[in-house]
Amino acid sequence: MKCIRCSTDNNLRDRTTNRGRCKNCGHQFAFEPTSMGKIKFTDPFFAKAIADISANNTLFFTPQQFLYFLDKRFKRRYFGARFWCLLAYFVLNGLALNLIGGNWFLIVAPLLNLTFIVNFFRASNSSNLTYKGRKANAKNLQIIGIIILIFGNYIGIVVIDSLSISVTSILLGMLSIYLGTRQLIRQEQIPQSLLITPNQIQDWLRRWRQVNGLQDKILPSPQPQTTPAEISSEISAYSFDRLVVCDRTAIAQMLIANNFHFEYNCAVLSINGYPQSIFSTVLEMLRRNPSLKVYALHDASPSGVSLVHNLRTSPNWFGDGNISIYDLGLLPRQIFKSPKVFVGESEAMRKQARQLSSAVRQNLSAKELSWLEAGKFVELESFTPQKILQVLSQGIARTQAVNGSADGGDGLVAVDGSDINGSYIQFYIYDSFG
Repeated sequence: MKCIRCSTDNNLRDRTTNRGRCKNCGHQFAFEPTSMGKIKFTDPFFAKAIADISANNTLFFTPQQFLYFLDKRFKRRYFGARFWCLLAYFVLNGLALNLIGGNWFLIVAPLLNLTFIVNFFRASNSSNLTYKGRKANAKNLQIIGIIILIFGNYIGIVVIDSLSISVTSILLGMLSIYLGTRQLIRQEQIPQSLLITPNQIQDWLRRWRQVNGLQDKILPSPQPQTTPAEISSEISAYSFDRLVVCDRTAIAQMLIANNFHFEYNCAVLSINGYPQSIFSTVLEMLRRNPSLKVYALHDASPSGVSLVHNLRTSPNWFGDGNISIYDLGLLPRQIFKSPKVFVGESEAMRKQARQLSSAVRQNLSAKELSWLEAGKFVELESFTPQKILQVLSQGIARTQAVNGSADGGDGLVAVDGSDINGSYIQFYIYDSFG
């Protein structure tokens, strides 16, 4: 393992002899892969992950975003192991053909191929793999199915003249091709699970900070601010042209920490009143702007897809005003176009989906409702801060073309507004996420 301070390579003996320190500069290693559990990694791996998610330490990110980011990288390692399984398939079958003869081959060859079929099928159905990894294993099933059909029949008929081997090859080959094709079709229906937990992330970050100092791009949990901030009358008389409303406080905190509000003259609030110290004052300022544009940013979940409806109808928001609301996502229809994202599933989400109001349901397709009622969801924090900032900036840029026209501009679909307390509120749905 290389030292992150001087890049000197230290083997296990070096690290043990120097009590976990670099043999060259004496810097302490934060992690020792040989003493870790199922998830093993090195200091350079962890340092690179932090640098990558923060765009070389220029962007703040949440612990949950880091969790998703690390989880994806760990799963890439597991996906790489699938390639070696396919290579092992060819090697072992070659050895069985050349080293095992007679009746033993008639037993070993079918069992060996069946073992690989089962292994690839389980991997293609595993929630511990990414969409890409599961899909690759489904293709592996098709590949070995074709190989079994062609070479199994050839060996059975031509090489050893065995009808049983030929028939078995046909059955196993057809089974493997069928299972591979079936798994490719249903990949989008398979949810994912996390290999790591929030507690593990916190423990790793705590250890990293103890050894290497505070990593200031990792945001702490948002803290409630009960004391209102003092805002001068000159500032409070001003109003923003745009507002981003998030369904999660952590996302609002991340946007503010990365100065999105300064760069785009845009207020950032969460639906539950973050940041508390200036929330009421900022909302009052926003309501005075008749040209205000509101951008909704949320999870693909029952509460997330209800965000726009809450903004349109709640008197605490814009139920009594004439504004344009743009739903940038996440929406289930956007997930359908990007099946590689991390899709979770829970019973709690399933129950919430069944309780969606008719007003929210009418703006969702049957496929979207079915997806939500199956308990599926995608968290916005499964995307990197760079991706979320990109989507927001693109959304704002594209909506500049909206001037009350029938279509909402590039990538935006206009949805009929409705009269709410005598006010007509038009809103738009963004049909893709970045």
